[in-house]
Amino acid sequence: QVQLVESGGGSARIGGSLRLSCVASGRPLIMLSMGWFRQTPGKERELVANIDWSGSTAHYADFAKDRFTISRDNEKNTMYLQMTNLKPEDTAVYYCAARDGMHVPIAADDVFYWGQGTQVTVST
Repeated sequence: QVQLVESGGGSARIGGSLRLSCVASGRPLIMLSMGWFRQTPGKERELVANIDWSGSTAHYADFAKDRFTISRDNEKNTMYLQMTNLKPEDTAVYYCAARDGMHVPIAADDVFYWGQGTQVTVST
């Protein structure tokens, strides 16, 4: 069974930065395609970014382009999301997501495994 544990959430000011981490256990990270999703109350969970098993290919939601960077370190079984130039609309619970194999998660229905989520709050 794959377990995902996020860390690094918290409060940031507008224009600030945060880095989220997700540590996987139960399976080598190299066997998993990964992503970050986020959710606000009353809204569906949406993709922020995904990354393939090797870390060579990543895709971003439009709102994340040029501000967020997804990466992974398979030796450390850890995935990251570096967030910069944060905006109030980035306030959400951020979830680490994974699925077995080479198909990266694009929608919530694609995800096999979820982390517990970490709150990110952006304010003045």
